[in-house]
Amino acid sequence: MPPRRRGAAPAQSTLSFGSQSRVTKPATGPTSLSKTKNLESSIARSDKSASGTPEPQQILASAPSAPHVAELAVRQQAAAEHQEPLSAEDKKALDLSLKDIQRYWKDVEKGRKALRVHQQDLSLEEKILRNFDLSSQYGPCIGIARIKRWRRANALNLNPPLEVLAVLLKGEDVKERAYIDYLLS
Repeated sequence: MPPRRRGAAPAQSTLSFGSQSRVTKPATGPTSLSKTKNLESSIARSDKSASGTPEPQQILASAPSAPHVAELAVRQQAAAEHQEPLSAEDKKALDLSLKDIQRYWKDVEKGRKALRVHQQDLSLEEKILRNFDLSSQYGPCIGIARIKRWRRANALNLNPPLEVLAVLLKGEDVKERAYIDYLLS
């Protein structure tokens, strides 16, 4: 243990940035447009209360919501991928039967130790695609069409399952975006 020093304790210097470098957020007040809207709504309320009978409110039919920007981008990617001529992998995938796809899924399930929860109502195709979405070995699944992701993984020699391509090419109800992409956007 070091010896104790006697005498005045050295004063530790403190950092001081001074009052000139103080950073504050600028306070923004309501704009004149919002003031006029508030004024108009208060006048309308006073007119309604004066007449005694409230005016019936119009109920507008809600228009179907427009697709998200990410959805549009993924749809364009998928459309571009589907318009290309069939490759050798595409022909092999289209030759796979439903039994081959079921056999592939049984092998995937056999390798799992835990049971899948909350997937009882999903179709076999959706289970296969969600499993592919969550397989990080094929690259990120956010912001890219599933078929484009499969082709990119194949081009990088990552050996993605041919059954996934078969589901993507044969499926009519197959969504182009990964399920997790829907959750995150």
